[in-house]
Amino acid sequence: MEKKKKVRLVDVASPNLFREMFPYTEFPKVGLDHKKVDMEIPQSIWITDTTFRDGQQARPPFTPQQVLAIYDLLHKIDGDTGLIRQCEFFLYSARDRKAVELCMERGYKYPQITGWIRAVPSDFKLVRQMGLQETGILTSASDYHIFLKLLKNRSQAMASYLDVVKAALDNGVVPRCHLEDITRADYDGFVLPFVNELLELGSRYGVPIKIRLCDTLGFGLPWPAATLPRGVPRLIRGLRRLGVPSEQIEWHGHNDFHKGQVNAATAWLYGCSAVNTAIFGCGERTGNTPLEAMVIEHAQIKGHTPGVNYAAITELAQYAQKELGFEIPANYPLVGRDFNVTRAGIHADGLLKDEEIYNCFDTLRLLGRPAGVAITDKTGAAGIKHWIESRFQMQIAKQDPRVISIKEKIDAEYAQDRVSGISDQEMYQWVKEVFGDQLPPPRQ
Repeated sequence: MEKKKKVRLVDVASPNLFREMFPYTEFPKVGLDHKKVDMEIPQSIWITDTTFRDGQQARPPFTPQQVLAIYDLLHKIDGDTGLIRQCEFFLYSARDRKAVELCMERGYKYPQITGWIRAVPSDFKLVRQMGLQETGILTSASDYHIFLKLLKNRSQAMASYLDVVKAALDNGVVPRCHLEDITRADYDGFVLPFVNELLELGSRYGVPIKIRLCDTLGFGLPWPAATLPRGVPRLIRGLRRLGVPSEQIEWHGHNDFHKGQVNAATAWLYGCSAVNTAIFGCGERTGNTPLEAMVIEHAQIKGHTPGVNYAAITELAQYAQKELGFEIPANYPLVGRDFNVTRAGIHADGLLKDEEIYNCFDTLRLLGRPAGVAITDKTGAAGIKHWIESRFQMQIAKQDPRVISIKEKIDAEYAQDRVSGISDQEMYQWVKEVFGDQLPPPRQ
């Protein structure tokens, strides 16, 4: 790590809105240069969760019992490994506090229960009342928020933030400062000076204050050549140069420009230990980084973690759809109904010869989801053969007259201008008709 440097706040009379990068009447601009940024993958990387905070900001609130069920499933996926290390909770309503109490009663080591508050003294009272050991504190970083939302200047904003951080430290609570809108913030003029003050406070109290980099509108860019304030590698490198340990840096991203997941992975690769997520990407506007995606991303970067229950991701998806009303698109990666289902006949033929040809990993073993074939006019005899063999204890040739008979029924449907897929119910009926008494028992 490079030598720590001293930085001071740059107060300004008017906000720096980076108009050359954020014209507003046009799409945001990408800044690139040729300066090198080296990767720095921390020894330990992990996931935190904001399903119960940011994840609820775009949907009806969860009931306390639903929060508990999700919390139980997050714990089941984690398997006491610390991969899913923390969850953050609202504390404002009686329903919020009841959910926290139910989860605390479980006594799980992971995910740890933390709070989220605004940087006002009245909010901190809620943290003390709940007996939490850590809380997130909203410390908006950009001039858009400081000048236009809070109606303050930089020094006033910083002073108010530090007052609440000190109150947390005085009461034995670990502060986690959420630098809201950091991808539109004056990095050298406000972000680094503020973090420098936090480092000095943490040193004085002997407490590792955490820094969450919040890409509030999804402006972050994953490329090493991307300039500040949008470049994720440089945002993290600056904190590391200042002396912030990787273990105290966390990334929180949104998906407004389809970069939620790649920015989170980039944060890991360039020195950030924690990435903040929500189940299936739920959250305000386009949502947060998907938790399940980062569980799999972690396995790809660090290898499989003994104890992590990857198949419980499928269980979580089933609960979210059935009990929470989540509308997970059929083609949604990892958990969508059709994520490992092929429709093309040539693909189905490949699956029959060797599943690895068209299945990205052993989805049955790792996620409890066997590879499948959807029946359409493009499926062909190979797909029909695969559908039958995957459901009944049998091996059959794709040239078998009974397979051809079913294919002819399907062709006839589409010859009459059908546009929908063939349902499983229809397939079961047709298979029973052509096989009759010779139909073997179903697979378990």
